[in-house]
Amino acid sequence: MSTATPTQVLESIVTGINSGDLDSLLPLYERKAAFATAPGSLTPGIGEALNGFIAMNGTLDLDVTRVLEVDDLALVIGVWSFDGTAPDGTPVRLEAKNADVLRRQSDGTWRFVIDNPWGTD
Repeated sequence: MSTATPTQVLESIVTGINSGDLDSLLPLYERKAAFATAPGSLTPGIGEALNGFIAMNGTLDLDVTRVLEVDDLALVIGVWSFDGTAPDGTPVRLEAKNADVLRRQSDGTWRFVIDNPWGTD
């Protein structure tokens, strides 16, 4: 997993979710990072939120459309879709525009501060 740029962090999220590797995803987040489990609702349970996607054994597609950087912060905007299967066997299709906040770490790598897959919704 590469974390040299904000875009690479998002690419690493796709790789980790599509391979079902939760352990590879957790280092992409700051210790106090938050995840928007629903539009406008943040939770500190990063592992729990990511495991929800992984449990659906699906495929995440993501296109980063814009990265705005200032100093050690980046706002990453993109468009994503996810096709998986609910626990009851029902097909699941999710799609939205993300608006994520990442911070450059002291070692030069980037990590999520806010993972907001629901963008401005």
